[in-house]
Amino acid sequence: MRQRQARPRLLQAMFDAIRIPDLRRRILFTVGMLVIFRFIAHVPLPGVDPAALQELFQRNALLGMLDLFSGGAMRYFSVVAMGVYPYITASIVMQLMVPIIPRLQALSQEGEAGRNKINQYTHWLTVPMAGVAAYGQLILLQREGAVFSAPGLPMAATILAMIAGTMFLVWLGELITEYGIGNGISIIIFGGIVAALPTMIGQGFLAAGNRLGLAVYAFIAIATMAVIVVFTEAHRRIPVQYARSVFRGGRMYRQAGSTHIPLRVNTAGMIPLIFGMSLVIFPGMIASYFAAPAGADPNFANTIQNLFNPNSMFYWGIYFVLVVAFTFFYTTVIFQQQDLPGVLQRQGGFIPGIRPGKHTADYLNQVIRRITWGGALFLAVVAIVPFLAREVTNIQVIQLSSMGLLIMVGVILDTMKQIEAQLVMRRYEGFIK
Repeated sequence: MRQRQARPRLLQAMFDAIRIPDLRRRILFTVGMLVIFRFIAHVPLPGVDPAALQELFQRNALLGMLDLFSGGAMRYFSVVAMGVYPYITASIVMQLMVPIIPRLQALSQEGEAGRNKINQYTHWLTVPMAGVAAYGQLILLQREGAVFSAPGLPMAATILAMIAGTMFLVWLGELITEYGIGNGISIIIFGGIVAALPTMIGQGFLAAGNRLGLAVYAFIAIATMAVIVVFTEAHRRIPVQYARSVFRGGRMYRQAGSTHIPLRVNTAGMIPLIFGMSLVIFPGMIASYFAAPAGADPNFANTIQNLFNPNSMFYWGIYFVLVVAFTFFYTTVIFQQQDLPGVLQRQGGFIPGIRPGKHTADYLNQVIRRITWGGALFLAVVAIVPFLAREVTNIQVIQLSSMGLLIMVGVILDTMKQIEAQLVMRRYEGFIK
C-alpha cells in the first residue's frame, strides 16, 4: 500500500485502470476512435492546391491557430476541416437560449428526457451552422487561390461533405462518451490539438536559431499550464446545513447534516475565450473583403484590417477586455440557470447566518461576483499569453494557443477524475493486490 501511495496519483490511477478488463476496454475504445479521427483528418476534399494551401497557413497566423484546433485537418482541407466547432457553437447558443425561451426552459426542468430533447435540437442547429462555416471557409480559401471549386453543384457537394465530416466527428465523440472514457467531444478536440503539436514544435526547433528564446518559450508554456491547473481546480466553499422532517414508520423524525457548495473561480471555462475571439476577428475579416489590394492606396478598410491584425497590440488589448466582459456575462447566465437558492430551499438546506430566499440569493450573487473577478482576470491573462510569449522570446514559428492549453489541461483533469471515479466505484483495492 505504501509503495502504491509513493507513486504519483494520476499515474497510479492509469496503471490500475489498465489492469481492470472493463476499464482497459474503455481506454482502448477511446484510442481506437481517435485513430479513426486522425485517419479521416488526412482525407482531402477535391480541388485543393497543396502548395498554395501550405503557403497560406504559413503567412496567416489566425488560420494557423485555427488549424491547431483541427489537428492539421484544416491545413489539408480535409472532410473534417471544421472539427466539432459548429457543434460547440450550437451548444453554446442553446445554453444561452434556455433561460430566454419558455419552451426550452420547461424542457430543461424535465430531467433526462428534457435534456435529450435539447440535445436533439442542438444536433439540428449544428447542421446549418456547419453549412455557414463551411461556405465561409471555402470562400476564404478560394479568394486566396488555395482551393478551386466551381460554383453550383461542385461547391454544394463540398459543403455537404464538410457538414457530414463535422457530424461524423460529433457521432464519434458521443460513442466515446458512451463506451469510452471522458467527454467524447472534448477528447476529439484534445486529440486534434495534441496531434498538431509535434509538427509545430519540430518546425520551431528547425527554424529558430534562438535557443534561449525557445527555452523561455517552453518555460512560459509550462508555467501557464501550472496556473491553469490551479485556477481550474480553485473554488470557494459555501457551508450548507440541512434540517428536515421525515415521516417514517408512523413517527416523525428530524434529520440534520452539513455539506458545502463549491463555487468555482472559473465557472465560465473557456467559453469567454471563444466569444472574445469570435468578436475580435470579425471586424478584420469583414474589412478584408473591402480592403484595397497590395500596391494601391490604402482605404478605411485597410486601417481596420491593420488594427485587428493578430500581430497588433490593439487586437490583443480588445481581446483582453472582451474576455473579462464575457466571463462575467457567461458566469451570470450559468449561475442563474442553476438556481442554487431555490434548490437549497426545496431540499431544506440553508447557509448558516443567512436567511433563505432572497437573502440567500443576494449572498450567493455577491460571492460569485467577487470570485469571478479572479477567474476573469485569469482568463484574460491566459488569453494574451501567446502575444506576450511572442514579444518576449521573438519566436514566431511556434503558436502558443491559450484556448489549446485550457482545453488540454481541462480534458486531462476531467478524464483522470473519471478514471479515478470508475476505480472507486469498482472498489479497485479489492481487485488489485
